Amino acid sequence: MEPMNLLFLCADEQRADTMAAYGNRRIHTPNLNRLAERSTVFERAYVTQPVCTPSRSSILTGSWPHANGCTQNNVPLPAETPCLPEFLPAGRYATGYYGKWHLGDEIRPQHGFDDWRSIEDQYRAYYSDRCRRDDRSDYHRFLVGNGLSPADGQAFTRAEAARLDEPLSKPAFLAREASRFLRRHRERPFVLFVSFLEPHMPFFGPRDNQYDPSDVPLPGSFDCPPTPGQHPKASLFHRHYRREICGQGTPGDSTAWRKLIARYWGLCSEVDTHVGTILAALAETGLDDRTLVVYTSDHGDMMGSHQLVGKCLMFEQAVRVPLLVRLPGQRSGRRLAAPVSQIDLLATLLDLLGHDVPDNQQGRSLRDLLDGDARADDVFIEWNGPNCGLPADVAGRVELPEHLAGCCTPAGAAEAIRDPVRTIVTPDGWKFACSPMGAHELYHLGDDPLEITNLARRAQHRALLKELAGRIRRWQQRTGDDVELPTSF
Repeated sequence: MEPMNLLFLCADEQRADTMAAYGNRRIHTPNLNRLAERSTVFERAYVTQPVCTPSRSSILTGSWPHANGCTQNNVPLPAETPCLPEFLPAGRYATGYYGKWHLGDEIRPQHGFDDWRSIEDQYRAYYSDRCRRDDRSDYHRFLVGNGLSPADGQAFTRAEAARLDEPLSKPAFLAREASRFLRRHRERPFVLFVSFLEPHMPFFGPRDNQYDPSDVPLPGSFDCPPTPGQHPKASLFHRHYRREICGQGTPGDSTAWRKLIARYWGLCSEVDTHVGTILAALAETGLDDRTLVVYTSDHGDMMGSHQLVGKCLMFEQAVRVPLLVRLPGQRSGRRLAAPVSQIDLLATLLDLLGHDVPDNQQGRSLRDLLDGDARADDVFIEWNGPNCGLPADVAGRVELPEHLAGCCTPAGAAEAIRDPVRTIVTPDGWKFACSPMGAHELYHLGDDPLEITNLARRAQHRALLKELAGRIRRWQQRTGDDVELPTSF
């Protein structure tokens, strides 16, 4: 029997509600909509940590950031930690990784991926001795080959690339290269990862005028900025980024936010177009019914929810992402409401490809859910580092909630950014973010899907907090997480 192929498509910073499958029919994403109609749509898919490097490490290795060491951005994935291709029989598959890597030595083929197309040059300071810092990405060479030169004479910045016409954009480059890979390997089993940068910041691009800001609705929680009852990190974000978005204007002024969201939607539509190019190549080569297709993102973005932008928080918009899984031959879609974690992706892919899942995998195969057994487990999310982009002086200017005054001074509010929160999301809708610094948050997503009212300090929920904290500790024991959490609430 011919082995199944894998085409894994990953966006960057795409929140779940950016396509019709997740309730947004205003954004033009026809290719992803068609894919969703033929896929299993996971309605509640969560990342392991809402920032790039840690999340990507889990997707590719099936291990938690605290276990593989990639606890914050720009930490290289250890050579001894295997990625998906390294679990496959040697030489059986053509393997390719195209796009953003962000796990060390950006331009160098590694971890079982033989065919490599790089698009990023901004991580040169983090290269190991195996990479020369004067080497450049494949995308850089593509632009130079088209007669372009970077403004500084060294490398194209993300902003420079985002201002180029769409045929010269990173998504278009990746789509062309990925399509060539599919045509080149049409006679051989393959595993191909395509990792787009968009809709990640700088939040502008060739589709900036695709959507009229006046037609863009604000998120449901826009009029509910972070309160003293929520984690102080959210207040830090709000204080800084509202200035970035609104300048000296009123923080709640919707005009600037609508413009930002409209550009973000444009980037989502741009990715959709070039996903369509890749899927068309898959069909053209006759590989459609022999290829497992996955679409997801490494984290979301607040994009105006709670008047925030960025990720790094435990709000749903930052930690919940699209996840579409289309099996070969699947003609109609299914929807699964049970919460799932990206920690389970690698085990699931190995299982679906017909290979054994190693005993040391920290995730489990979701094949039972795909096959109709709706068994659901708790989902866990962690935070381990700063990675918020806030200037150092901002951390000292936040006014902390009164109930935290005894454990964290305003000058020490930077602690809030690093606070190693451990979060549990239960199948019955409870979400508890357990904070070592005491800034706990509890929501019932069925009753409060916008996470407006923090229930953690209400006396009637103390027993629930204790129970959920116990589940988190048992997960910590299973996965080797040594973060100390409070024992009383």
